[in-house]
Amino acid sequence: MPSGTPTDPRTPGRRFGSLGPVGLVLIGGISVQFGGALAVTLMPRAGALGVVTLRLLAAALVLLLVCRPRLRGHSRTDWGTVTLFGIAMAAMNGLFYCAAARIPLGAAVTLEVLGPLVLSVLASRQVVNALWAGLALAGVFLLGGGGFGNLDPTGVAFALGAGAMWAAYIVFSARTGRRFPQADGLALAMAIAALLFLPLGIAEAGTRLLDPTTVALGSAVALLSSVLPYTLELLALRRLPASTFAILMSLEPAIAATAGFLLLGQSLSAPEAAAIALVIAASIGAVRTQVRRGKAHVATPEA
Repeated sequence: MPSGTPTDPRTPGRRFGSLGPVGLVLIGGISVQFGGALAVTLMPRAGALGVVTLRLLAAALVLLLVCRPRLRGHSRTDWGTVTLFGIAMAAMNGLFYCAAARIPLGAAVTLEVLGPLVLSVLASRQVVNALWAGLALAGVFLLGGGGFGNLDPTGVAFALGAGAMWAAYIVFSARTGRRFPQADGLALAMAIAALLFLPLGIAEAGTRLLDPTTVALGSAVALLSSVLPYTLELLALRRLPASTFAILMSLEPAIAATAGFLLLGQSLSAPEAAAIALVIAASIGAVRTQVRRGKAHVATPEA
């Protein structure tokens, strides 16, 4: 059964579909990285776990109000899928912000993106996609300064864990998008993630979570880093293979570097600029490979 129809006013795909799945992913990536830069400025107010809690709660409230997901009529498998999606979302966000509290944001994003890159190699059936993933991986390590030996080991472990959860997020986002109409599955998963994280946020930030300025900034982070990008990515994954989507995620360090330059005054060195070029080249190559593959399927008559 289709997950949405063009005539349904609640279908986000009607508004964003003309961008194409690649455009949806790119816009989502830009939004999430600029939201991440804003989150860094919020951490002194609420701590890493407090920021995640505000982000998930605000995003869940917005999505539940907009989507008004149905709670009846879903199978046990549907609920199991959306629950795992929510768990992956909560773990991905929590581990990443714990990493960002201990190591530089660029390094955290660089390490985190290894998860989708590994997924792209495992999920793809084409050798050429493994080559694009290798090129992107080279760019990721170059962007990280060629090594991570001077970084806090706990922060590195958190970032790698966030990468593993990012790969799980990709898998369960795609499955959820096929089982729930519109963005209903995303709204339910976000609510599950928020409920799971609420005790952790309260334990770390306490009453600071109720400060009006903190709430306002946390809501902005939620819109930029959760509501908009997760919705766009869920829509994109309905039409884009997981392997291609995962390689596109290698653009995240480049987008993060741009956001850091514009919002945090962080400049780029020559090796970092070269790394961004490698990552972009790998992403463009992956997209072109997918487009050529799609054209080949259209041109080949059915047996």
